[in-house]
Amino acid sequence: MSATTTAVSALTATAPVLRRVRAYFAPVDRKTGTPTVFDPAQAGAFDLDDPPAPWIDLGWCSGFARKSGSKLAELKVGSPATVQMQARTEIEATVQVAFDQWGKLQLAISAGSEQMNLLATAVGAAANGSGGEAQGAVSLVSGGAGSSATSLNVGAAATQFQAGDLVAVDVDYTGQMGYVGAGVSGAYVSVPTDVGDIDYVRRVTLNVGLVAAVNGGVLELADALLAGAPTAGMQVSKLVGFVDREGGSFFQEWSGLFCADGEQGDRVMFYYPRLQSMQSATEISEVLASPLERLKLQASLRSLPVTDAIDGASVLCFRSYVPARMRSV
Repeated sequence: MSATTTAVSALTATAPVLRRVRAYFAPVDRKTGTPTVFDPAQAGAFDLDDPPAPWIDLGWCSGFARKSGSKLAELKVGSPATVQMQARTEIEATVQVAFDQWGKLQLAISAGSEQMNLLATAVGAAANGSGGEAQGAVSLVSGGAGSSATSLNVGAAATQFQAGDLVAVDVDYTGQMGYVGAGVSGAYVSVPTDVGDIDYVRRVTLNVGLVAAVNGGVLELADALLAGAPTAGMQVSKLVGFVDREGGSFFQEWSGLFCADGEQGDRVMFYYPRLQSMQSATEISEVLASPLERLKLQASLRSLPVTDAIDGASVLCFRSYVPARMRSV
């Protein structure tokens, strides 16, 4: 017997009806300029609550607005002059978004410069705008062996920590030049003699976590460290919060993915391989109920070009549309 199929009528095409946009970011290798690639053909249907690695969910956002600054020039010939062809003379793209949540990565992406950790200070430390001299860092047992991205084996030093503490995990500063920080570059050092703080890398690192529990000599983290399992030489510093500064020459750079699910089953995605912050830290105020207001982090980002492996084109942004099943095209 031959198999039969039942024809199903296609649904009429429609414009996406959206509620909110969700933001995801991933590291860029600053030394090589290599972004995190997002392939919509392979991963376009991912669960919004479970993005493909190494993309990090930064939550819902508002005020998503993208702008093209690309310029076109026309070639005119004849009399009267008539446009015969067009050419792009300049390409530019920017995107603006307000994060509905505050966190280390949201703060970093919206900051115009380094996003620093406020390390717990030593007793009697002199006051300083980005934090005074830090308490001594705690070494990992066996140089990190026995620790993982979600658990830090600090042995007897675990008595210095408790659930709810924030920690930064990275190496000492010993004169390194260039980009520093595990997982994602947190700063750039051009003149090592300007940095006289052994804890500098832990001050700027994005490799931070929340201690959810202390079991024996192990700090159990609520989420995995951005840089994965600790490597040899990394140490743990307690921190109390975060600080960024107006000024400096460092620019944050990330790969960005903005996803909007339509109410009728369709999905629109905007993938920016390389985004750099283009303004200093900015907040916007949203009135909840007088006198209460909510501060949102405002990020303004400029896209930098990558080369599409398909045809060598220089590209700033990829917009993808995945229609709902049986939606007419």
